[in-house]
Amino acid sequence: MSLQHSLYDSPVFQMACRQFDLAADAINMADAMRDRTKYPRRCVAVALPIKRDDGRISVFEGYRVQHNMSTGPSKGGIRIHQDVTIGEVAALAMWMSWKCSLVGLPYGGAKGGIVVNPLDLSFAELERLSRRYMQEMISIVGPHKDIPAPDVGSNEQVMAWMMDTYSNHVGHVEPAVVTGKPISLGGSAGRREATGEGVAYLVRAYLQDLKIPISDATIVIQGFGNVGSAVAMALHRWGARIIGISDYTGGFYNPKGINPKKAIDYIAYARCLKDFHEGEEITNEQLLELPCTVLAPCALERVITEKNAGRINCRLLAEGANGPTTNEADKILEQRTEIEVIPDVLCNSGGVIVSYFEWLQNLQCYYWEKEEVFQKLHTMLDKAKDSVDYQMRKMKFSRRLAALTLGIQRVAEAKQKRGLFP
Repeated sequence: MSLQHSLYDSPVFQMACRQFDLAADAINMADAMRDRTKYPRRCVAVALPIKRDDGRISVFEGYRVQHNMSTGPSKGGIRIHQDVTIGEVAALAMWMSWKCSLVGLPYGGAKGGIVVNPLDLSFAELERLSRRYMQEMISIVGPHKDIPAPDVGSNEQVMAWMMDTYSNHVGHVEPAVVTGKPISLGGSAGRREATGEGVAYLVRAYLQDLKIPISDATIVIQGFGNVGSAVAMALHRWGARIIGISDYTGGFYNPKGINPKKAIDYIAYARCLKDFHEGEEITNEQLLELPCTVLAPCALERVITEKNAGRINCRLLAEGANGPTTNEADKILEQRTEIEVIPDVLCNSGGVIVSYFEWLQNLQCYYWEKEEVFQKLHTMLDKAKDSVDYQMRKMKFSRRLAALTLGIQRVAEAKQKRGLFP
């Protein structure tokens, strides 16, 4: 039986399934393993009623999809965004499975979502919604079941509320139930900037492979949120020039360079980049086509499409976001041999790697300094990069197909070895 036209059906889930099918074909996966490995194990949809500040009751919709739990507890962020769908959440959970497997973490993939624009909520309303979501999920999450983390629209504070809600339910402090927490509640040093640090580290490594000095590199970042700003700060610190940044309000281009710290300080005050005035105002569409050494899409899915894939003008495409490149765009990029792609399952894996470190530290009640966290992160990224590039050369695959086949094959092998419970 195929689940293709099930409740998960959406453009982004179809895209993830197409990636899986291409990888499964490439490694000749047995038919008996395909649907078991592809489709989510479990999904939960909940109604989330909360009292608004003015006394009204509003009901929001929330989801949690657990894609794979054969390799360990599932792991994945909670996205709070007005456009969240259960199909998108399922696709993100699927990518988390391949990502965790690729970099060697003892996790399966999961993802959560709440359908609301967080900017439409007050601080108190966001707290009530976060706590209600965790309350509804208590039966399926836990340090050895499923470990949520921040994603688009959520942050350290949201994780703190969720950890407190779970801890009150079980009767003791349980920091390992979520990652991405504040340091004071068991968060890991370096977790906040971990995804961006990983993207920047891999960018620097691939620039070295291409024999491009980082001081000569120009960087364009689409999506100047938590990930994009951390990418910008790290690459700026290492000597690269940030010439373009954007968020949902639009972008700014300055060929002489943008100081990312000024942009971060501006957003802390204004909550967005609108009226930043540190460069020429451009649209997100124009920003994606700027001539640059490195283009890093760090926002939402499906921004590089068949319409603009032929016009992007970079040497290295670093996918800080999940699923930023559509299947049709991928075919175009494979023909453009002048562009090297660092696929999302490798490129943005720094976040889940340091989430794993946070979980380990919580379980051990022993905490590491930031330098040690980043040293361990870089070691794991180097190992994953080497395995992907070796697979790419050996099998004559694209780098994305190499990364996906490694991640998917490891999950399939685990399922096969465990067998099928009667």
